[in-house]
Amino acid sequence: METLATVKVSIVLSPILNMEQKERIQKKARELYLRYGIRSVSMDDIANNLGMSKKTIYQFFSEKDELVTAVMDDEVNFTEHECSLCKNEARNAVEEIFLTLERLYEQFSNMNPMVLYDAEKFHPKAFEKFRKMKEVFLLEVVMHNIRRGIAEELYRDDLNVEMMGLYRVETMMAPFSMAAAAPGKYSFVDVARETMEHFLFGLSTIKGHKLISKYREETRKKQQQHKHKP
Repeated sequence: METLATVKVSIVLSPILNMEQKERIQKKARELYLRYGIRSVSMDDIANNLGMSKKTIYQFFSEKDELVTAVMDDEVNFTEHECSLCKNEARNAVEEIFLTLERLYEQFSNMNPMVLYDAEKFHPKAFEKFRKMKEVFLLEVVMHNIRRGIAEELYRDDLNVEMMGLYRVETMMAPFSMAAAAPGKYSFVDVARETMEHFLFGLSTIKGHKLISKYREETRKKQQQHKHKP
């Protein structure tokens, strides 16, 4: 027989447990989407991987589109948070870029390049969140970095900041296209790093080039150490 105290504890814990279960579902969905692509992962796949019934998932997400949108919301919020951290932690504009690349490597090292294509084609509401982040937040991040680099004499002072910002934001989709065109040959993160370094060298002064070479060598040593970890 339930006592009043038991009922009170149940009332307090129920929302917490529900939130934990919802977060667990979103975390597993994200993991599977990034590994296999969104289209290839069904609600049954997510339920089986979690060891729960599909009915339980539907208590929190009425359909797959709602779950995909929730996962995209988390990714957008996380990306914006990480970009802001990199901007605040970096000692200069070039280091900001390399810190961002390092976080990108950690976040997306095993990502299936079809993820954004699946979102754009089958889950437009979720993709719209990514598009807005790219065209508003990331554009401002890139332009702020260019202005910072110019002030630090690491980037050329004859740059058209808005034009180069727009160019960079639009070319952010290139790693997805290249990785998708040659699956297994190119990873998203490797292409993202190469294209970013190419862009960065184009912006930079001689002083900036020396700093880029320094950070690039340090970053590659870290990645080699990471790959050889048991």
